[in-house]
Amino acid sequence: MKLWPRQFNIYLMLVAILGLLCGCSSLMNKPHGPTAALRIHIEANRDSVALGTAETVSVLRADPVLVTITKQPILTEANIIAARLIEAPGGFAIEVRFDETGTWVLEQETAANPGRHLVIFGQWGEKLANGRWLAAPVITHRIGNGVLAFTPDMSQAEVEQLITGLNNVAQFNKKRSK
Repeated sequence: MKLWPRQFNIYLMLVAILGLLCGCSSLMNKPHGPTAALRIHIEANRDSVALGTAETVSVLRADPVLVTITKQPILTEANIIAARLIEAPGGFAIEVRFDETGTWVLEQETAANPGRHLVIFGQWGEKLANGRWLAAPVITHRIGNGVLAFTPDMSQAEVEQLITGLNNVAQFNKKRSK
């Protein structure tokens, strides 16, 4: 009977050590620097809201537009290879380059849904505190090259934070996949 408390203490100590090791390794499993999130949804039929597979969101702040979208995004920041700020007529735009899976999904969805909207949600800043619906470009053609460019409803400073965070997440995902 006197051995039982010692064994229990050894097991407890092993569990504590494993917990510390797992906790410390999880610190290494985070991107360095600020992060960001980008979710791309596809426009859905209004009837889908009653089924619970879609929701209606308000896009654009100055002149809001209501769009019904699928609840599940078709693409996320996990599919992004790189993001950059580009010059566009009348201002700037965001160009996002997707990985192989993202390219395939983007091509399939844009080919199957001409005339519908891609509705884009972004989060950025400290602990992803800032976030909103950024854009809802109309699908005019199949996008087969894996590059999506859109004009966001954001200030240039916000765009730079978003792009920096997306690129940090993309670099982290690249290192993690090796």
